[in-house]
Amino acid sequence: MSDLEIRPAALTDIPAIVAMLADDPLGAQRESPDDLTPYGTAFRRLTKDPNQHLVVAVRAGRVVGTLQLTVVPGLSRRGSTRSVIEGVRVHAEERGSGLGTRLIEWAVDESRRHDCQLIQLTSDATRTDAHRFYERLGFTASHVGFKLTL
Repeated sequence: MSDLEIRPAALTDIPAIVAMLADDPLGAQRESPDDLTPYGTAFRRLTKDPNQHLVVAVRAGRVVGTLQLTVVPGLSRRGSTRSVIEGVRVHAEERGSGLGTRLIEWAVDESRRHDCQLIQLTSDATRTDAHRFYERLGFTASHVGFKLTL
């Protein structure tokens, strides 16, 4: 995978990122690749926040993966900093290639660089393959997550 580059996302990457977000049964229900306006607005908001790290994986000039890492300072756990991994997606043609592992390894390394003591993520309860993937990488399903749609 030496031909893979993980770099900060650019505004021009938004169509490829949104296409990956929408490319599964859950994402197809909540994403709108035909109207990128709200994604551009969100991207500009993200780039202003130094604790937000939206990255893409690029191979041969093509965006093939993405994730967002958020660094969260806190008081709990003796004032420790944690990170949150969100929006992990790998292009359908790249699944099973090890790219997802590379993205998570990048997130772990970046979290260490920011002196995080804990990394957390959520995965939809229906994504059993993703659960096995994260467990294989050392994550434990230690909590129950709750959401409130506003």
